[in-house]
Amino acid sequence: MKGKLVLDTRARVAKIDPRIFGSFIEHMGRAVYTGIYQPDSPYADEDGFRKDVIELVKQLNVPIVRYPGGNFVSGYNWEDGIGPVADRPKRLDLAWRTVETNEFGLHEFMKWAKKVDTDVAMAVNLGTRGIDAARHLVEYCNFDKGTYYSDLRRKNGAEKPFNVKTWCLGNEMDGPWQIGHKTADEYGRLAEETAKAMKLVDENIELIACGSSALDMPTFGSWESTVLEHTYDQVDYLSLHRYYGNRDNDTPNYLAQSLDMDDFITGVLAICDSIKARKHSKKTINLSFDEWNVWYHSDQQTADNQPWQIAPHLLEDIYNFEDALLVGTLLITLLKHADRVKIACLAQLVNVIAPIMTDENGAAWMQSIFFPFMQAAQYGQGTVLTQIQDSPVYSTKQFDQVPYLESLGILNDDETELTIFAVNRSDQESLELDLTVTDGFVIDHQLLATEFTGYGIKETNENGQMKLQNNDNVTLSRETAQATLKPLSWNVIRLAVNKA
Repeated sequence: MKGKLVLDTRARVAKIDPRIFGSFIEHMGRAVYTGIYQPDSPYADEDGFRKDVIELVKQLNVPIVRYPGGNFVSGYNWEDGIGPVADRPKRLDLAWRTVETNEFGLHEFMKWAKKVDTDVAMAVNLGTRGIDAARHLVEYCNFDKGTYYSDLRRKNGAEKPFNVKTWCLGNEMDGPWQIGHKTADEYGRLAEETAKAMKLVDENIELIACGSSALDMPTFGSWESTVLEHTYDQVDYLSLHRYYGNRDNDTPNYLAQSLDMDDFITGVLAICDSIKARKHSKKTINLSFDEWNVWYHSDQQTADNQPWQIAPHLLEDIYNFEDALLVGTLLITLLKHADRVKIACLAQLVNVIAPIMTDENGAAWMQSIFFPFMQAAQYGQGTVLTQIQDSPVYSTKQFDQVPYLESLGILNDDETELTIFAVNRSDQESLELDLTVTDGFVIDHQLLATEFTGYGIKETNENGQMKLQNNDNVTLSRETAQATLKPLSWNVIRLAVNKA
């Protein structure tokens, strides 16, 4: 089986915003407690943060983390997580029916974010709260001193502002499951007025309005239109959420789910631009795909049978090899839309549907999906190139014309390296990839060629056996490269290039 990829180095989609490799930490299950924070662990540092998790997060090169939710934020009082820990109240978390101790709060998270060298996307509660709580939180985080909330932050140990620049106006407010669920008009008006107040406190922040929490929501489309009619002039991004699973155990159809993500993005962009035209606006709304991942292994793992526990095991998907391949295609899809998708958050980061897992009594370990995300975040920096791809196709019950090859080319910022991400969806045949570089650049030598392949589709990494391997089947000439992509494989090829 043969495939072709032609990369035009002069025709460029967009420079990649590094925040497209973001992630998400919610007060849910063991994401925080025994995830990133476990003072009684032998792996804990002086602040109670798990050092093994910190090192793995650094390997993932995550540039921004959304916090503190998620469904959790729609019933959360941010003031519960500041001040002396002994004085903080325990609360019922209605979103996940657990008890939140508030031992870990805003200051702890900001300290942890600094240790892993990431920025923060802070979500505000527009479920049970609104304008006042949001504007006060911006003041607490970002105002220097001399006011009630800025001085309260200083009293609580943070003399300098946190300077949080990215803010989410609530979470999944279109969902009937959401505490404080609203109609599009109700949410749109509240988000508009909250945005105004927040930007009066700090005009430099960027705001994300809630879009649909899934493509198949009955309000999809009308929700986006109505919300943007209210908020277009006040916000900078519209959010998308989408999760994928292989409940029918149909691997060919499962690995084609990135086409669904592409349709979702394309549809939302069309709506955004229609509102722009209707408003005669010169402003362009970009997208924040701030929840995406595989999520289906742990569907039945809820707190409903034993509610009101502290940090129970919830939604701890153990990912297999085919999940990693899908995550690879989803990353490629996000990058193909780098002109408009500026932020994306793999949900979540630790323990809860996450690439990193911890043992409360042992070490942290990497899930299968860790590997493609790590490589994409490490090498997916620069500018996405316009491409022409030719590949054999197949059909499934859900999709027609699915290419066996999913690929992308990226030119780094100093224009000396070309990176190709490629997935072969076939479970039977290798794909002989013929790469051509046109218009102004020639290939000098190979920097890296790796493959993630050879595992059973249901195989997991619980025993730590998964690893990246070298791909020795790459040959180069001045303007072309040939590579063999094994069946069911995630591939990364990095080439040193020169201007012709």
